[in-house]
Amino acid sequence: MSPSATSTAPGTTTATATPSGSPSVQELPRGGTELFPRYRLVGYSGGAAEAFGRLGIGSLQKRTEEIEKLGPKYDGDGREPLPVLELIATVVQASPGKDGLHRSRTSDAEIERYLKVARANKALLLLNIQPGRADFLTEVKAMSRWLAEPDVGVALDPEWAVGAKERPGRVYGRTSAAELNEVSLWLSEFVAEKQLPQKPFVVHQLASRIISDVPGLRARRNLGFVISVDGIGSREAKEETWRKLVKPLPEGIHTGFKLFFEEDREHGRLMTPAQVLKLKPRPEYVLYE
Repeated sequence: MSPSATSTAPGTTTATATPSGSPSVQELPRGGTELFPRYRLVGYSGGAAEAFGRLGIGSLQKRTEEIEKLGPKYDGDGREPLPVLELIATVVQASPGKDGLHRSRTSDAEIERYLKVARANKALLLLNIQPGRADFLTEVKAMSRWLAEPDVGVALDPEWAVGAKERPGRVYGRTSAAELNEVSLWLSEFVAEKQLPQKPFVVHQLASRIISDVPGLRARRNLGFVISVDGIGSREAKEETWRKLVKPLPEGIHTGFKLFFEEDREHGRLMTPAQVLKLKPRPEYVLYE
């Protein structure tokens, strides 16, 4: 049996030594150290308020069991499903707050609650960042305690990243390839330093204006860098948004697709897994809200 790393309490990790005495890279919840092409990530998003998404409605364990049942419907090309709980961990606020940044951070106790359920079900926990007027790198670094865990990744939501004189909700937020590259570089180096497995790094993109200079995005060796297409509407509208947003993606950037239980159904039936798998390229992360 090959030596492997084990995780103890949240915020603390240990690595089993290899025969040469150097620590081995820790593994993902269901084995291995690389996300793709072995796995397809399938998950729910949400948080403390039910309005945040399906994940925050009712029992967290029951929602996780739903994801587990949904996963096999996405294994048509031989990929193993890997469940994901995407928790909105930095929450955009309508009011500026004491620091004027229009965001609040979820408590460590709440993040630990989600991680405990994710870990019990061999799932990944993704910490979703809605930064308001804060910058992404600062907010990601603030989650370092959790990102040191082998089963915790990060998701950035630039729709909620606004300028110093802007208010979230009144304007669409945005980011740039340069800012995302800065964050991904820091996180990739963090993964290497902590001897972690490849970590999911998801960026949500509602429309082309959300990210400037998409062709300038850089893949990172230690990250599964995913651009999640978050278009809302009918199947036809979502597929059109998909084609538009994935076309300029550089090599090495993976694709994700988001489905909305309520908003999409206002325009017709929710797309089925079979329909999602007909997208080209096939999404490697499918998220439901």
